[in-house]
Amino acid sequence: MKSLFATIFGAMLALALSAGSAAAARVTITGEVIDSWCYLTEIMYPLGTAHRQCALWCAAGGIPAAIVDDDGQVYIILKIETDSVNVANPTILDLQTNRITVEGDTFERDGITYLTIARVIENEGIVNLTADKYGIQPFGE
Repeated sequence: MKSLFATIFGAMLALALSAGSAAAARVTITGEVIDSWCYLTEIMYPLGTAHRQCALWCAAGGIPAAIVDDDGQVYIILKIETDSVNVANPTILDLQTNRITVEGDTFERDGITYLTIARVIENEGIVNLTADKYGIQPFGE
Protein backbone atom coordinates (compact mmCIF):
# COMPACT_ATOMS: atom_id res chain seq x y z
CA MET A 1 0.00 0.00 0.00
CA LYS A 2 2.83 2.41 0.86
CA SER A 3 4.53 1.88 -2.49
CA LEU A 4 1.27 2.45 -4.37
CA PHE A 5 0.68 5.65 -2.42
CA ALA A 6 4.28 6.77 -3.01
CA THR A 7 3.88 6.18 -6.75
CA ILE A 8 0.59 8.09 -6.90
CA PHE A 9 1.96 10.88 -4.72
CA GLY A 10 5.09 11.15 -6.87
CA ALA A 11 3.01 11.41 -10.03
CA MET A 12 0.75 14.04 -8.46
CA LEU A 13 3.79 15.99 -7.27
CA ALA A 14 5.36 15.97 -10.73
CA LEU A 15 2.09 17.10 -12.32
CA ALA A 16 1.48 19.82 -9.75
CA LEU A 17 4.98 21.21 -10.04
CA SER A 18 4.97 21.28 -13.82
CA ALA A 19 1.70 22.52 -15.27
CA GLY A 20 1.21 26.20 -14.62
CA SER A 21 3.23 26.48 -11.43
CA ALA A 22 5.93 29.03 -10.77
CA ALA A 23 9.57 28.09 -11.08
CA ALA A 24 11.28 26.71 -8.01
CA ALA A 25 13.05 29.15 -5.72
CA ARG A 26 16.11 27.89 -3.78
CA VAL A 27 15.78 28.94 -0.13
CA THR A 28 17.18 28.38 3.33
CA ILE A 29 14.46 28.11 5.97
CA THR A 30 14.68 27.87 9.75
CA GLY A 31 11.64 26.86 11.77
CA GLU A 32 9.76 24.17 13.64
CA VAL A 33 8.58 20.99 11.95
CA ILE A 34 4.84 20.80 12.51
CA ASP A 35 1.83 18.63 11.87
CA SER A 36 0.00 20.66 9.21
CA TRP A 37 -3.50 19.44 10.13
CA CYS A 38 -3.48 20.58 13.75
CA TYR A 39 -1.59 23.77 12.95
CA LEU A 40 -3.85 24.93 10.13
CA THR A 41 -7.17 23.81 11.65
CA GLU A 42 -6.25 24.99 15.16
CA ILE A 43 -8.01 21.90 16.45
CA MET A 44 -5.57 21.89 19.38
CA TYR A 45 -2.37 23.62 20.46
CA PRO A 46 -0.03 22.57 17.65
CA LEU A 47 3.53 23.42 18.67
CA GLY A 48 6.47 22.16 20.69
CA THR A 49 6.63 19.46 23.32
CA ALA A 50 2.90 19.70 24.05
CA HIS A 51 2.14 18.49 20.54
CA ARG A 52 4.98 16.06 19.83
CA GLN A 53 3.06 12.80 20.29
CA CYS A 54 0.13 13.95 18.18
CA ALA A 55 2.51 15.26 15.49
CA LEU A 56 4.16 11.83 15.35
CA TRP A 57 0.79 10.09 15.01
CA CYS A 58 -0.33 12.47 12.27
CA ALA A 59 2.91 12.14 10.28
CA ALA A 60 2.82 8.35 10.63
CA GLY A 61 -0.79 8.39 9.45
CA GLY A 62 -0.08 10.42 6.33
CA ILE A 63 -0.80 14.01 7.38
CA PRO A 64 1.81 16.17 5.61
CA ALA A 65 4.51 17.61 7.83
CA ALA A 66 5.40 21.26 7.35
CA ILE A 67 7.82 23.86 8.63
CA VAL A 68 6.59 27.08 10.20
CA ASP A 69 9.28 29.76 10.22
CA ASP A 70 9.73 32.58 12.72
CA ASP A 71 7.50 34.86 10.61
CA GLY A 72 4.64 32.35 10.63
CA GLN A 73 5.08 31.25 6.99
CA VAL A 74 4.08 27.61 6.54
CA TYR A 75 5.91 25.37 4.05
CA ILE A 76 4.29 22.00 3.30
CA ILE A 77 7.08 19.40 3.00
CA LEU A 78 6.72 17.29 -0.13
CA LYS A 79 10.07 15.52 -0.06
CA ILE A 80 13.11 15.38 2.17
CA GLU A 81 16.61 14.78 0.84
CA THR A 82 16.82 11.55 -1.16
CA ASP A 83 14.02 9.75 0.69
CA SER A 84 11.46 8.11 -1.56
CA VAL A 85 8.96 7.45 1.24
CA ASN A 86 6.26 10.09 1.61
CA VAL A 87 3.95 8.51 4.20
CA ALA A 88 5.34 7.71 7.65
CA ASN A 89 8.73 8.94 6.49
CA PRO A 90 11.26 7.96 9.20
CA THR A 91 13.30 11.15 8.65
CA ILE A 92 10.23 13.37 9.14
CA LEU A 93 9.19 11.37 12.20
CA ASP A 94 12.64 11.95 13.72
CA LEU A 95 12.36 15.69 13.02
CA GLN A 96 8.80 16.28 14.27
CA THR A 97 8.61 19.34 16.57
CA ASN A 98 12.35 20.00 16.12
CA ARG A 99 13.72 23.38 15.11
CA ILE A 100 15.67 22.85 11.93
CA THR A 101 17.42 24.81 9.19
CA VAL A 102 17.04 23.38 5.71
CA GLU A 103 18.02 24.21 2.18
CA GLY A 104 15.55 23.36 -0.54
CA ASP A 105 13.22 24.52 -3.25
CA THR A 106 9.86 26.18 -2.75
CA PHE A 107 6.93 26.11 -5.12
CA GLU A 108 3.80 28.19 -4.70
CA ARG A 109 0.45 27.31 -6.14
CA ASP A 110 -2.99 28.65 -5.22
CA GLY A 111 -1.59 30.38 -2.13
CA ILE A 112 0.09 27.27 -0.71
CA THR A 113 3.87 27.09 -0.42
CA TYR A 114 5.41 23.66 -0.89
CA LEU A 115 8.96 22.67 -0.01
CA THR A 116 11.28 19.96 -1.26
CA ILE A 117 14.18 19.72 1.17
CA ALA A 118 17.56 19.15 -0.45
CA ARG A 119 19.39 18.90 2.87
CA VAL A 120 19.00 19.51 6.58
CA ILE A 121 21.70 22.01 7.49
CA GLU A 122 21.10 22.07 11.26
CA ASN A 123 18.86 20.26 13.74
CA GLU A 124 18.55 22.06 17.09
CA GLY A 125 16.18 19.41 18.45
CA ILE A 126 13.08 20.35 20.39
CA VAL A 127 13.47 23.90 21.67
CA ASN A 128 9.81 24.92 22.03
CA LEU A 129 9.02 23.63 25.54
CA THR A 130 5.24 24.02 25.71
CA ALA A 131 4.07 20.98 27.70
CA ASP A 132 4.15 22.75 31.09
CA LYS A 133 1.87 25.51 29.80
CA TYR A 134 -0.53 23.55 27.57
CA GLY A 135 -0.32 19.97 28.80
CA ILE A 136 0.34 17.06 26.48
CA GLN A 137 -1.97 17.25 23.45
CA PRO A 138 -4.42 15.91 22.36
CA PHE A 139 -5.30 15.17 25.96
CA GLY A 140 -4.62 18.66 27.35
CA GLU A 141 -6.54 21.88 26.81
